[in-house]
Amino acid sequence: MPIFDDTQLALQRAISGSALRQQVLANNLANAETPGFQRSDVDFHSTLAHAMKTGDPNAIESTSFSPQVDNQTLRADGNGVDIDVESANMAKNGLEYDALISVSKARTSILRTAMGLGG
Repeated sequence: MPIFDDTQLALQRAISGSALRQQVLANNLANAETPGFQRSDVDFHSTLAHAMKTGDPNAIESTSFSPQVDNQTLRADGNGVDIDVESANMAKNGLEYDALISVSKARTSILRTAMGLGG
């Protein structure tokens, strides 16, 4: 029996996806005044959900995420970043990341307790 089940693998990949998304969103904000800059985002939810539907732990573990460019232009200078939207996305993603970390820590604590190693 593997130490890490599908749920733990999915949590680890979701944490990685959320961390990458936070970096991409921060880059969007950093370039909010760069003419011609097109925002990017990472849809790790759909990618991970698709891998989980297979039921194959290897598919979950090998899931990778990549930023996708959004070609929508919002301003005359060709920039596609809306600071308010990006800030809201960062806040939401930050909360999700914190929740994923909390769940992962709780699962690890349960395993440690079950093995007699304490919480």
